[in-house]
Amino acid sequence: VQLQASGGGLVQAGGSLRLSCAASGRTFSSYAMGWFRQAPGKEREFVGIIDWSGLNTDYADSVKGRFTISRDNAKNTVYLQMNSLKLEDTAVYCCAAGGSMLVVRNKAAPYWGQGTQVTVSS
Repeated sequence: VQLQASGGGLVQAGGSLRLSCAASGRTFSSYAMGWFRQAPGKEREFVGIIDWSGLNTDYADSVKGRFTISRDNAKNTVYLQMNSLKLEDTAVYCCAAGGSMLVVRNKAAPYWGQGTQVTVSS
């Protein structure tokens, strides 16, 4: 599985962005998908995750109520809708795919995409 994240950019605090992660391969619908981010000088951190069906999601406390993950298995794409963006959301965001939500959340996913930069300005 190859993953490609897109949709990043520069946005003012309080604004919104929607990231996309497009996957290749016919088995996309069987994978749990996660979003992670890494700010300069910081470790990669978990943002959110969605199971293969799209019915179960989980989020980091820092983004709960502001970010929403969804997926379209027909399009092999997972999305991250980011609302009410804050300065501290500035980071490179990347997606990951794995066999279970637990594997992905623990950063043990076998497939990772290149990131997309999100910059939130004041």
